Amino acid sequence: MLDICLLGTGGMMPLPHRWLTSLMARYNGTDILIDCGEGTQIAMKEKGWSPKPIDVICFTHFHADHISGLPGMLLTMGNAERREPLTLIGPKGLTKVVNSLRVIAPELPFEIVYVEITESEQSFSFQNFRIEAYRVNHNVVCYGYNIAVDRIGRFDVERAKALNIPRNYWNPLQKGEIIEIEGRTFTPDMVLGAPRKGLKVTYCTDTRPTESIVKNAQGADLFICEGMYGEPDKAKKAKEYKHMTFYEAAQMAKRAEVKELWLTHYSPSLLRPDDYMQEVWKIFPNTVAARDGRSVDLTYDEE
Repeated sequence: MLDICLLGTGGMMPLPHRWLTSLMARYNGTDILIDCGEGTQIAMKEKGWSPKPIDVICFTHFHADHISGLPGMLLTMGNAERREPLTLIGPKGLTKVVNSLRVIAPELPFEIVYVEITESEQSFSFQNFRIEAYRVNHNVVCYGYNIAVDRIGRFDVERAKALNIPRNYWNPLQKGEIIEIEGRTFTPDMVLGAPRKGLKVTYCTDTRPTESIVKNAQGADLFICEGMYGEPDKAKKAKEYKHMTFYEAAQMAKRAEVKELWLTHYSPSLLRPDDYMQEVWKIFPNTVAARDGRSVDLTYDEE
């Protein structure tokens, strides 16, 4: 199960009812945060989650509304006596930016591991899942992210029996191990069926529509996308500042054939996103104007 919580849905400045941009995901004992805008810690408290076990923080880019909450987050982790290393992933310059912010958070009892993205598309493998970064189109270097959980094929008991593989080796083969016994070698592909559909969440903010977004969001279980403006007369402003409208996000969701779209990263002037949803639903019906704290537990399709 992949737990998703959209902690903050605001862009540019926090509002009393809307914190700045952040998303948290939890999968199989690993906690992932994407962006850490102002108010992220409060949003986590409201959700009932703790920052201490966060394993990875990814940054889309280095504008303040996406990273301004980091120094306080690091201090809270340290005060909670965290000792495990923390991995940070982001565009080139990540190390310099975070070290500058750490002037106000200089002493931490844990190591920070910096991973700077060097390609237009780059994948990072962790235990049982991947984080995929892809370049988008903002006025500074900016990336979107996929959290992808692969799913192996079903174990074929009859094939395992026909090959005379001892039962105590079935589980290691399911986990991808290669078994060598008495001069014989057994590989997972000998007893596993074709890979089954896993889980994928696609997240992007601060960008114009791009083909890279459509490609990377293809077939996503959940597509969380910037909807800076809902007002139709803001289309020109969206182009000028390299942001996106509700309708452009919905068009991409439709083209990518995602299951569900959550809009996020609203302009501070956009107080009632729901007012504009009727036209959005005409483009992509399964769209939600997300609010802070919106959550879902994604599970595998039954087969």
